[in-house]
Amino acid sequence: MKRYIFISIAIFGLMSCDSKPKVIEAVDISTENETPAAEEASIQTHKGVAQEILHTSKYTYLRMDEDGQEKWIAIPKSEVEVGKTYYYRGGLKKNNFKSVEHDRVFETVYLVSGVSESPTMSGGTGSMAGGSPHGNAAATESVELEGKIAPPQGGITIKELFDNRKKYEGQTVRVKGKCVKLNNMIMNRNWIHLQDGSLEDKNADLTITTTENVPLGAVVALEGKITLNKDFGAGYKYDIIMEEARLLQ
Repeated sequence: MKRYIFISIAIFGLMSCDSKPKVIEAVDISTENETPAAEEASIQTHKGVAQEILHTSKYTYLRMDEDGQEKWIAIPKSEVEVGKTYYYRGGLKKNNFKSVEHDRVFETVYLVSGVSESPTMSGGTGSMAGGSPHGNAAATESVELEGKIAPPQGGITIKELFDNRKKYEGQTVRVKGKCVKLNNMIMNRNWIHLQDGSLEDKNADLTITTTENVPLGAVVALEGKITLNKDFGAGYKYDIIMEEARLLQ
């Protein structure tokens, strides 16, 4: 099996004005002024040759040549090489970002949830198709949430959802939080664990399945259908889960 490069990505505070650089090393991400992965064809595999690599203390920027088109992508700090070909899927498009450590503004950066040396990648978390949603240690790397995140417009907190799950069963709801754990492309979907700080149990989270490409550590708003007592077999049963979620702009 070809060696995969596993990445987790926790990024990016946005400032309120598009004309000002945004700091890519911040540990937050907003849905404001970002392009969801759907617009970048999140299920499409991109191929490019690394032309330039910039490392920071936490992240790695790669300038990719994709059939003559230059594109910058950002991943957590990884061992990558100039001249090598890498594959990745989709990504969140961010404009006018500044790398503090390099004192450099990137006009456009794509936040990618995984790169691989093989075109048969599984969303950047390894070859796990058909496996359990928690069956790969690298894919279940987690990040921590600090503070609380307000629900999106027309949405609810995760606590409200958990406290009134029967009310929301079968309903489409909106939530917003930080992706604290991620498993990509298991059973043809991505598994996101979302926290918003509203729950007393700091280890509890909402499991969400989606075909969207959400980086680890990203703060995103999602809309999906609530299902109770979902049994995927192999001992993986969820008391509550959001399915078929989509990113909100």
